[in-house]
Amino acid sequence: MKTPTDILREEHVVILRALAVLESATARLARGAALPDGWWAELIEWLRAFADRNHHAKEERALFPAMARAGVPAGSGGPIGVMLEEHVEGRALVQAMAAGGPGERAVAARKYIELLRNHIDKENGVLFPLADAVLEDDARRALGREFETAGDELGYLASIPYAEAVVEGLAAALAGAAEASASR
Repeated sequence: MKTPTDILREEHVVILRALAVLESATARLARGAALPDGWWAELIEWLRAFADRNHHAKEERALFPAMARAGVPAGSGGPIGVMLEEHVEGRALVQAMAAGGPGERAVAARKYIELLRNHIDKENGVLFPLADAVLEDDARRALGREFETAGDELGYLASIPYAEAVVEGLAAALAGAAEASASR
């Protein structure tokens, strides 16, 4: 059976793939090339739905409180506090990507990509092993149930196969735009 941290790690794989696609889009913007119609809005909605309302919500509403109950420091500067601060910073960067023009989007996207890659490294390398070490079996089972409830609330938007399909669709649209502009 998958542990709660296994589920979060699987979601990280999809989020990292999305960051690679975003990095390609950012490079296009930096060159002054256009993105496919609706591409940016779809990416922003995916980040808000899957990465934030699904993934980060599981951490903030379930994992971090369980870790704090198990004795992991939750205050500013502690492992949980740092992760929460980075979630807030990430949301601000997503908002900047949503509101800005192409140049501002590219700048915010580069910052977001760097932030999230480092954030995921910290979670996978430090926070999740810590959670696995301090959480009792009962706490892990309770987290599993809370994750299921969170998934039920979001429906298909929380599904890894759906998230992967959206990311691959974004990648394909970006590749198609690159091919179209190269053939001109």
